[in-house]
Amino acid sequence: MIPELGHIGLILALQLALVQVVLGFSGARGRTAHAAAARGAAIGQSLLVVFGFATLVWAFAVNDFSVLNVAEHSSRHLPLGYRITAAWGSHEGSILLWAVLLGLWTVTVAVSRGAGDDLGSGALAVLGAINAGMLAFILFTSNPFQRLDPPPPDGLDLNPLLQDPGMVAHPPLLYLGYVGFAVAFAFAVAALLCGRLDADWAKRAQPWTRLAWAFLTLGIAVGSGWAYYELGWGGWWFWDPTENASLMPWLVGTALLHSLGMTGRRGGFQVWTMSLAIGTFGLSLIGTFLVRSGVLSSVHAFAQDPARGFFLLLLLAVLVGAALTILARRASAAAPTASFAWLSRETLVLGGNMLLLVTTGSVLLGTLYPLVLDALGQGKVSVGPPYFNAVFVPLMAPVLLLAGAAPFAGWQQAGRAVFLRGLRLPALSALAAAPLLSLGLGGEVNGSAMLALALAVWIVVATALGVIRAGLSWRRLGTALAHGGLAVAVVGIGLVSGFESEHSLTVTRGERFSFAGYTLRFDGVVEEPGPNYSAVRATVAVLGGGDAPVATLSPEKRIYHASKLPMTESAILSRPGGDLYVVLGDPLTLDTWTLRVLAKPFIAWIWAGAALMALGAVLAAMAGRRSSVGENA
Repeated sequence: MIPELGHIGLILALQLALVQVVLGFSGARGRTAHAAAARGAAIGQSLLVVFGFATLVWAFAVNDFSVLNVAEHSSRHLPLGYRITAAWGSHEGSILLWAVLLGLWTVTVAVSRGAGDDLGSGALAVLGAINAGMLAFILFTSNPFQRLDPPPPDGLDLNPLLQDPGMVAHPPLLYLGYVGFAVAFAFAVAALLCGRLDADWAKRAQPWTRLAWAFLTLGIAVGSGWAYYELGWGGWWFWDPTENASLMPWLVGTALLHSLGMTGRRGGFQVWTMSLAIGTFGLSLIGTFLVRSGVLSSVHAFAQDPARGFFLLLLLAVLVGAALTILARRASAAAPTASFAWLSRETLVLGGNMLLLVTTGSVLLGTLYPLVLDALGQGKVSVGPPYFNAVFVPLMAPVLLLAGAAPFAGWQQAGRAVFLRGLRLPALSALAAAPLLSLGLGGEVNGSAMLALALAVWIVVATALGVIRAGLSWRRLGTALAHGGLAVAVVGIGLVSGFESEHSLTVTRGERFSFAGYTLRFDGVVEEPGPNYSAVRATVAVLGGGDAPVATLSPEKRIYHASKLPMTESAILSRPGGDLYVVLGDPLTLDTWTLRVLAKPFIAWIWAGAALMALGAVLAAMAGRRSSVGENA
């Protein structure tokens, strides 16, 4: 009975979302009573979606296998924590989570300051249209409450890859980022419809966009970390199509952040910034389409139903197509952008934006090209890391250079001598520090490591000088942390790419071996039962002076009871200077096994940098909410 109530709740939520659209657009025309009612409808439909999701979680928690979704993605052997999070481990549940988070973003807009004016009411109307589209998608193609009669005695189990804390946090964080970009999209479309082509919409959209970017950054980082330790291959990014689907809105969202700051401060670049807002949310929908439509195969992908893909493609076409049509018709009403010299902060920001868009285009091309060829019957091709690395690094390196240079350029025009004098210390620091640090770390020169270190030092020194020149504030502190986090991540990427090593070997119980400065001893394997799996666990001792173990690593091979699927669990010794990564291979005899050992220097800096970037964006967003002045991101 409870799942039926959840289904009814979603039907009512769809109806309220449509009411929100009508009343929101009416409120945008000055009818204050309708604007207030639109806010009530927004809160009501969001609460109904949360109720529907809660009933699905309840069905998973109590093992209600009469619900098809529960029977296909859970089992009685699954621990309670994973039974609850299995609610978003399926296509249907994850899309419902998408709708829940969209509702939460909608509520935050509905209760924010200014929600009752024409711009706020129009934004609620646009958000209501997105809500209605996603709820229709759930009800007509992805019903999470479909019944199964007779119910089976047990379920098929949750995919073992998803039985991990990383995959508990990854989807909610990623979706908070994806969905959060809908707020900037809504304010941009509302500004166009209301004829409010001034700086106000950009100022109001900027804090929400910073928060969405922070969540997306964390979501990508958590997913990368999960792939690193859970898949057993030791890599942190494989240019998987689903990884690319989250990277593309992050890249354009980064451009949007900086453009919103420029529009909020200078009042110009309206059409450009609105185009970025539409494009960022459009790429979020494209990412959802790629993962949910069945057009690609990936460990991250869910659906294999073309009908769902068609519905999402139609929703994408309607929302983004309508927004672009309105932009084309109203663009001429935008105030002209004040003229600026070729050497100015506007030029540097726009240059960085263009490079980010070109980078996004190259990633999109590499992601879709194999799909298009396959659809045309031209055979299957693979576009992998060699292509992406070859185009991504040369395009992103200038973006990092511009990020360090922008604080030294004035608005509209920068004096060349003053500008170059400001860049002198960051440039000299980068040129001097990179080779010294690279040699000190490995005693050898590595091109990728030196480039990464040079760019990181350039960003850190330039950011620090920029803050010193302008004075410290919460917004500038947030910006400095975000740029500093980027530098930390770049160091991690460069050093792990330049100095990582790997070795495969065969070992017998009691055998010692050396690798990457470590002395290790293989102490054999034991059988280890788990809550819903059987495991073979190895013991690998990391030896210090006098052969005393200083750490113990326990890689595993598991077989899950319900699904009978095998899994490899790596063991990682993490230290500030890098990770020692051990994977248990196959047995040759009772006491002889194969092992893979990997050294990953400074890899944790990648995720530490992402955390700093997200923290900086949150601080800047909080500062932005306290101030009505839009400043440069």
